[in-house]
Amino acid sequence: MYYVYIIFSASSDTFYKGYTANPEKRLWEHNKDLSRYTASKGPWELVYLKAFDSKKSALTEEKRLKKLNRKSFERLISENKND
Repeated sequence: MYYVYIIFSASSDTFYKGYTANPEKRLWEHNKDLSRYTASKGPWELVYLKAFDSKKSALTEEKRLKKLNRKSFERLISENKND
C-alpha cells in the first residue's frame, strides 16, 4: 500500500503534502527534521491520510493535491474528519 498524506504544523501555520509507503515512519522523519522542507517548522501532526493500491495512483493524487489552494485542501481535511 501507498499513502498520500497531509501534515500540519500549528507553530508555522504550514501544511505539507506527500506520499509514502510507511506513514508512521514518515511523520517521525518530519518531526525529527530529516526532511529538508519541513525541518525546523514542526512539530507536525498528521491531518489527512488516504491509501492507494499502487505507487502510481498515490503519486497522481499527491500531484493533484499539490495543485490545490489552501482553502481547498482545508475543506478536504475537514470533510475527511467528518467521514
